Amino acid sequence: MKARFTYWKETDGRYLGYLNEYPDHWTQGEDLQDLKEHLRDLYQSFGAGDIPGIRKVEEMEVA
Repeated sequence: MKARFTYWKETDGRYLGYLNEYPDHWTQGEDLQDLKEHLRDLYQSFGAGDIPGIRKVEEMEVA
């Protein structure tokens, strides 16, 4: 299974990022690998559906 994410490197060298499916919930890491580990943790937490108030993005057919 794969999940798309967006990330960038800050001026202090840390990496910030979020899962594209959950853009309101950022996390950080010391390096890219550390960031990915944090993003995996978020994905598992959000996927379990145990956290209230998590916004999701989906597509629907309108025509």
